[in-house]
Amino acid sequence: MDNYRILVVDDEEDLCEILRFNLENEGYVVDTANSAEEALKMDIASYDLLLLDVMMGEISGFKMASLLKKDPATARIPIIFVTAKDTENDTVTGFNLGADDYVSKPFSLREVSARVKAVLRRVKQAGAEPEAPELLAYKSLTLDVAKKKVCIDGEEVPLTKKEFEILLLFLQNKGRVFSREDILHRVWSDEVYVLDRTIDVNITRLRKKIGEYGKCIVTRLGYGYCFETE
Repeated sequence: MDNYRILVVDDEEDLCEILRFNLENEGYVVDTANSAEEALKMDIASYDLLLLDVMMGEISGFKMASLLKKDPATARIPIIFVTAKDTENDTVTGFNLGADDYVSKPFSLREVSARVKAVLRRVKQAGAEPEAPELLAYKSLTLDVAKKKVCIDGEEVPLTKKEFEILLLFLQNKGRVFSREDILHRVWSDEVYVLDRTIDVNITRLRKKIGEYGKCIVTRLGYGYCFETE
């Protein structure tokens, strides 16, 4: 099984832990949040599927789903609503918001597992997980591959071609350490001669330009650089 990442969002902590335990036993990587507010502070774009409760605090599951579907960085992520609301109108509302499935409480864990597998299988077959996505994101930092454009909170950040390509490399491979030689080969492949210092200077400028996200570009002494998420 692929190591799919699932985020469970439900204000019932016990239910979150039960779902986490059972889905992890199925081989998934599972995180939980006990409110939409908590979930929206996470790197939602990194998940392959959301199990989302409807009846929560100030931000309901329906409202959260609507926010995610409007954001290009998270619009592709499949959503399964898990809720005690099981009227026809509620179900229709969920599907109109772009939900991929709808499970009513009380439910069996086998049913949830089967529905998760079915949705992930459909998404994979439909090619909804492209090998080279056109938009990469970490929180409010977004990189549009086609438009060669980087934004933070919707405001464009002016980057040079090399700065853009370095950030693209990091966002495509979050957590992976790249040596200077790796970066040189991938970003300066057509250049005849480039000093290590040139790479360091470009990364220093990039860190400054992306503000609070500059701290995510971490130096691993003796190894190189990586983009580290929280």
